[in-house]
Amino acid sequence: MRFALVCLGGAAGTGARYLLGGLLIRWLGADFPYGTLLVNLIGSFLIGLVQHLALTALVVPEGLRVVLAVGVLGGFTTYSAFAYESLRLAADGAWGEAVLYVGLTTMLCFGACLLGIAAGRLVAGS
Repeated sequence: MRFALVCLGGAAGTGARYLLGGLLIRWLGADFPYGTLLVNLIGSFLIGLVQHLALTALVVPEGLRVVLAVGVLGGFTTYSAFAYESLRLAADGAWGEAVLYVGLTTMLCFGACLLGIAAGRLVAGS
């Protein structure tokens, strides 16, 4: 049952990301990724809020935390999980690991994206 709820939450988060991104493109244009930036900021804020309320303040039940954090926010943006995990490492005093995680994630994801573009160019013959 939890799996189905996470999947439904993911669909809701994905739909919200699509709608918000499209709205910002209409309002502000497509020259800068305003939609993605706003989605990542909102998602980062919300995952911090949900995780704190669930894991520290204990006011959000575990099942709801999973649906919101993994499902809805996972569908909305995975950047939210990255932000929370980085801050959690730092809060636990693991500054070296936090810096390493941020650096590796940023550089490796940029590199993976570049490789994906290159593979797409190769497949498309352009």
